[in-house]
Amino acid sequence: MTTHSANSDLYFSTARELRAKFDAREISSVEATRTMLDRITALEPKLNAFITVTAERAIADAEIADQRLQGTGQEPTALTGVPIMLKDNFSTKDVETTAASNMLKGYIPPYDGTAVRNLKDAGAVILGKGNLDEFAMGSSNETSAFGPVHNPWDTDRVPGGSSGGASAAVAAGECFIAFGSDTGGSIRQPASLCGVVGMKPTYGLVSRFGLLAFGSSLDQIGPLTRSVADCADALNVVSSHDRRDSTSVAAPFDDFGQDIDHGVEGMNIGVPKEYLVDGMESGVREAFEASLKTLEDLGANISETSLPLTDHALAVYYIIAPSEASANLSRYDGVKYGLGSLDAGTSAQSTEAARGAGFGDEVKRRIFLGTYALSAGYYDAYYKKAQQVRTLIRREFTDAFLKFDALVTPTSPGTAFKIGAKMDDPFQMYMNDICTIPVNIAGLPSISIPGGMSEGLPVGLQFIGPQFGDTTVIRAAAAYERATAWHKNHPLI
Repeated sequence: MTTHSANSDLYFSTARELRAKFDAREISSVEATRTMLDRITALEPKLNAFITVTAERAIADAEIADQRLQGTGQEPTALTGVPIMLKDNFSTKDVETTAASNMLKGYIPPYDGTAVRNLKDAGAVILGKGNLDEFAMGSSNETSAFGPVHNPWDTDRVPGGSSGGASAAVAAGECFIAFGSDTGGSIRQPASLCGVVGMKPTYGLVSRFGLLAFGSSLDQIGPLTRSVADCADALNVVSSHDRRDSTSVAAPFDDFGQDIDHGVEGMNIGVPKEYLVDGMESGVREAFEASLKTLEDLGANISETSLPLTDHALAVYYIIAPSEASANLSRYDGVKYGLGSLDAGTSAQSTEAARGAGFGDEVKRRIFLGTYALSAGYYDAYYKKAQQVRTLIRREFTDAFLKFDALVTPTSPGTAFKIGAKMDDPFQMYMNDICTIPVNIAGLPSISIPGGMSEGLPVGLQFIGPQFGDTTVIRAAAAYERATAWHKNHPLI
């Protein structure tokens, strides 16, 4: 296939702009879908953002969407006919779901997860499944059994992780919206490194049913988009109450974008000094300071605040998340789930063989950490203590939001780094999420948007809101987006 040059302007259009073209009969969903599939064919040798491309299904779904857009059948939604990608840890009926692990190669789920079902019901066109760090464990998309994803701004660099395929695909114009999961920053950090919008909603707003579990008290599904408005539209589709997820809450918003045009004038926005960490790249710091000036010019009241327990968040996360991973991944035993071993003589031997061959080094590292933290004699000293500190971190955020409407921070302490640069230093790799992890610990909403450039690479700006303050962070992000042009920058790939 070759790229449709007549439709090349579609590559970096927003989903809302695409829907306007649908409504004006300037283009059909089938044409838009074919353009994206051609783009994928052209770029994938360089990016490796997709694990699976479902071209025939996508065209068939686009044909149905076109009928819906023309008034046949159900009322169209904001995502009807819009080509999207799903991270490959979403359960998709009759489509291979691997979590980028050898453990699940060849696994064909018999059901759709709730978020996937909501997207299909809305008429979205699923192009395929996105590459990720294995079982979503990583910050660079280098732990995938299918090879690393390359950042479209510089293909020698990482896209961030774990939703690296999703962020790279949106940034490169391979899809209009992608959906990922965020356990410690896995949507927002790659959004920052690839120069797109990424949001982690309040914990419980989007059902986790059908999301392959990593850290169940931390995981949350969210969108990666090219505009804040698209982000709000996407959340309107995927958020829903679901009895199959015991942590699911009734969505408190009719429209996540209900305040999107209100601006930030008069808003009190705090700047936690602990997020300006030692070692932060100078270009990131400069971009952040310029962003604060922009917000002040827009009428926001900006003042410094302190969240002292931020310094403990990384340690808390790397006890709780591996502990939950250890429990969740114990189901892959070589007998009931995952890679099996026909040569093993006993179930114990089968489990050992399956996990040895099926899991990569980073997944094994986190299972070891979690199993140790949960073991007899260490549970109170590690896991119980981490949960106690987690409660204090939540309380610290709650107190901060008595004074502030939102908090603003850098999303990541650095820009995209070279592939391989941090693989031999797990601590330095983990530090990439220092600005995002506290939000997951507290279950709060947070959005990363393009907030500058440093040496030709994108810099992210993060807004954090109180529990169920999703409309507030979208409002603040949209005001900043309208006042700047960073979201209009696209990689020359």
